[in-house]
Amino acid sequence: MDNTWMPKVAGILDIVAGAFGLFIILIWALWFTAFSFLSRLNTAEFHDFPMAIMAIIFIPMGIFLLAAAILAIVGGIHTLKRKRWGLALAGSIAAFFGSAPLGVAAIIFTALSKNQFE
Repeated sequence: MDNTWMPKVAGILDIVAGAFGLFIILIWALWFTAFSFLSRLNTAEFHDFPMAIMAIIFIPMGIFLLAAAILAIVGGIHTLKRKRWGLALAGSIAAFFGSAPLGVAAIIFTALSKNQFE
C-alpha cells in the first residue's frame, strides 16, 4: 500500500469543509432566531416579516447541511485513517455542500487514492 499525500489532504479538506458547514448552520440559526425575535416586536420594519416562509426554506436546508457536515467530518476521519473507502468518498461528496471548492478537491483526491485504502 502506497503512502502518498492525497488521502491526508482529502481528509483535511473534508474536515475543514464539514466544519465550515457547521459554521454556516450556526450563523443561520442565529440569524433565524434574531429575526424571529425581532418579528415578534411591534416595530414597523419587522411586523410583516414572513417567518413561515423563512422557516419552510431554511429549516430543511439546515437539516440537510447538518447531515452533510457530519458526514463530511466522519468521512474525513476515515480518509485520514485510510479505512472504508466508500465512507471516505461519501464524506468527500458531502463536503461539497459545505464548501464547493474544497469538496471538489477532496472528491478528486479521494477517488485517485482508492488503492491506498484497506
